[in-house]
Amino acid sequence: MKRSASEIGEKSNRFLNSTIMRKPGMPLILLLVGVSCILASDSVQTNSSEKEDKFPLTLSRGWGDDLYWIQTYEEALYRSKTTNKPLMIIHHLEDCPHSQALKKVFSENNEIQKLAEQFVMINFIYETPDKHLYPDGQYVPRILFVDPSLTVRADITGRYSNRLYAYEPSDINLLISNMKKALKMLKPEL
Repeated sequence: MKRSASEIGEKSNRFLNSTIMRKPGMPLILLLVGVSCILASDSVQTNSSEKEDKFPLTLSRGWGDDLYWIQTYEEALYRSKTTNKPLMIIHHLEDCPHSQALKKVFSENNEIQKLAEQFVMINFIYETPDKHLYPDGQYVPRILFVDPSLTVRADITGRYSNRLYAYEPSDINLLISNMKKALKMLKPEL
């Protein structure tokens, strides 16, 4: 026996009216359930927006909120060339424990933060199409320097032979030294 949707709907309404709605307090319970569902929905939305606020809202992504960070690689190259400042490129991933450890040391080191003011700064959480930015692989964290003539300084490396541009938190003094080296290359030799 086939029934139409309207017949089924009418039968459901009769059931609701005859059994549920006639019981004392049942409309109040249904109202409370509805309000609870609405409030629970608002709570879930509030919690998700609070979670989003925990992530850095600036281009620094936690590498130094007081520094001026550039958004795009093209803009960074332009700024480096026009300001005659070297470009410091940091490749990292938000969920990489090695990147997180280096970021913590980088952002808390006053000397690095002061030196970084003399650079055009950019950090990537994605790879760029420029193959010059991954001369020995696409690992993270990876830090490269580009001079204002737009040449990647392949000669400014970290201490690892298999990952030339990798730095760990224990390599912070080498990173400071390399930052100074990148700045020194700008000054003409007498």
